Amino acid sequence: MEELHTLPGPEAVAENASEECLARNSNYSENYCQPYFDGLLCWDATPWNTLAVQKCFSEFHGVQYDDTQNASRLCLEGEWHNYTNYANCTERIANVSPTDVTSLIYLAGYTLSLAVLSLAVFVFLYFKDLRCLRNTIHTNLMSTYILSACSWMLNLALQNWSDEAQQEQTSCMILVICMHYFYLTNFFWMLVEGLYLYMLVVETFTAENIKLKVYTTIGWGAPAIFITIWVIARCFVSVVPSTGPDGLTITGETKMCQWIHEHQVDWIHKAPALAGLALNLFFLIRIMWVLITKLRSANTLETEQYRKATKALLVLIPLLGITNLLVLCGPSDDSWFAYTFDYTRAVMLSTQGFTVALFYCFMNTEVRHAIRYHVERWKNGRNIGGGRRRGASYSKDWSPRSRTESIRLYSHPSKRESAASETTTTTLLVPRMSLAPHHDGRHLHAVSIIIKSLVVEMIY
Repeated sequence: MEELHTLPGPEAVAENASEECLARNSNYSENYCQPYFDGLLCWDATPWNTLAVQKCFSEFHGVQYDDTQNASRLCLEGEWHNYTNYANCTERIANVSPTDVTSLIYLAGYTLSLAVLSLAVFVFLYFKDLRCLRNTIHTNLMSTYILSACSWMLNLALQNWSDEAQQEQTSCMILVICMHYFYLTNFFWMLVEGLYLYMLVVETFTAENIKLKVYTTIGWGAPAIFITIWVIARCFVSVVPSTGPDGLTITGETKMCQWIHEHQVDWIHKAPALAGLALNLFFLIRIMWVLITKLRSANTLETEQYRKATKALLVLIPLLGITNLLVLCGPSDDSWFAYTFDYTRAVMLSTQGFTVALFYCFMNTEVRHAIRYHVERWKNGRNIGGGRRRGASYSKDWSPRSRTESIRLYSHPSKRESAASETTTTTLLVPRMSLAPHHDGRHLHAVSIIIKSLVVEMIY
């Protein structure tokens, strides 16, 4: 039968340390304080009336202490003072790197955005009277924000809390691929938002040519092609650890999740994202140009009204991802400005989904009316009799003040009058209008209604 060995207790450890302390100080003369172990440190034989000094202990009961400081004990005539001065031996505070702070900011921002976006998607899917092409595009964009945030959090968890990194290569590869795919779909659905608005405002005659299937192919299909090419390329390259601007880093060997490290082949999916942002910037400029051109021909009373529409157009900046261009490049040194830029970029990018959900769902007049109507209908339904009469007077999917009902802009007769797809409840009958003076007011009125139907009314 094998002998059982038990670990020594604290008292045994202290006794052994005391014996070792005395053993290494066996030779000392008179007029010296005897070697002494105070329970933490061993004090060698010290001449009388001398202050003995040595480094602080580095660890005690699992707590790390600053061993760059000193502890002291006074040797009197023939005996030690009754206590050791450990005032300078303080607990070591772990240094928080700027990268860790950036990751925490991203985590907080993504968590906030995830909660608000999930609620916004639920609102668009639950209320049938909000189902139109415009809101369907909004829902897809918000879904990409949700998926990209979730994939980022899973990657962060895998890097920081995985004990068996060597066994997590497959999981890491799948998560990184999903993260980059959802990031790219996010940019492409921003492009879809810009294209949709551009076709309605600038190219009104050809707006009906683009259906939901085309937008879906652009938003979900095109990124899949670029990511597939990127995955094939990454399988044939080796990588070196580096720190990316998204707050994700890996310390240690390159074998720990190599797919997260940056490489030149990453431009396979970065370049399309930048191209999408550039196109959205072009769309925004063209839309602003149309509005400004029409505002010049408007009278004084109308100018103030349409100036509000121009201000509302600025709300499109987060929707089209223009904020990404503002923080695209920044300093890479260790200055306070570089840290401030990194923190600012983390706040702006991680809360971009929150901003989109806030502006285009919860602050949208159409959504507020729909929610208010259904809440009132639910309250009235609880009343005996009154709820039944109200339920019989309105259809299930109609909101009294819903702005998804048909909008008709009368003008010269034309064969091509409907500019709405079969998936939307907003019908815009806007024939092609020239830039002649007698059409300016009519075209400006059409543009104003389109803008107001797409952008929240925040400027009263």
